[in-house]
Amino acid sequence: MRTFIHIIIIIYSIMNSPLCLLASSSPPVYTYKIIKAYPHDQDAFTEGLVFENGDLFESTGIKGRSTIRQVNLEDGKILSLHKLEHVFFGEGITIYKDRIIQLTYQSHLGFVYNKKTLKPIGKFNYPTQGWGITSDGQQLIMSDGTSKLYFLDPETFKLLRWVEVHTDKGPVSGLNELEYIQGEIFANVYPTERIVKIAPQTGEVTGWINLEGILNEQNPIRPGCSLNGIAYDAEKNKIFVTGKFYPKVFEIEILPMSGGADGIRTRDLLRDRETP
Repeated sequence: MRTFIHIIIIIYSIMNSPLCLLASSSPPVYTYKIIKAYPHDQDAFTEGLVFENGDLFESTGIKGRSTIRQVNLEDGKILSLHKLEHVFFGEGITIYKDRIIQLTYQSHLGFVYNKKTLKPIGKFNYPTQGWGITSDGQQLIMSDGTSKLYFLDPETFKLLRWVEVHTDKGPVSGLNELEYIQGEIFANVYPTERIVKIAPQTGEVTGWINLEGILNEQNPIRPGCSLNGIAYDAEKNKIFVTGKFYPKVFEIEILPMSGGADGIRTRDLLRDRETP
């Protein structure tokens, strides 16, 4: 009888857990072209970024310095700002209807804000760390720094399903800030200068975007700099990227790169971190 029960438990676990099936081939690699650079608060430890109606909404991290803010894209000026309590480390944000949803790093607590005023109107809990979050308009999609993406009900925050992000070589870890763009999930991969494109249904990587060198001599790197922040203007089909302590927000065009993904090794991406 015990053996039978164990078999049932194993079958149930398999049916309710996504299998990490390896992709059949290496995903393509893309490079970029900078279309335009906009000013960005270089003291902002950017953890979340989203675009709507000409403005950026940004979440910044570090305990005691974490904020959620509305920023004018053209001149970088802060239009409105809400400071988090000093015990919270702000993380990813997304817009859902008339609300902004923000994660925190290790507090297992998320906040809901009125989009127009940035006033807190709710909160919710989750069992993992909070790194990045986006929405496809029907679900919230959340990362926790592992290779997993979690799909949540945007009204109840109940977990609906999860996928493991993978290539033909195995899982891809370090998934950070997220953006939903034309049916795919774009994710910063910490601590690299790369973005990964992901098929939402399967978790399969459909492409790598190599942004190495986006900060040059005119935009020097300072300690703590890290690529993190993807925003999308769906109306004009524009993609914006920035990072922690970056002096600029860059509008980029994604271009094909000759060659494959041989230089991008999965094991290089399997790294732990202290501050997402």
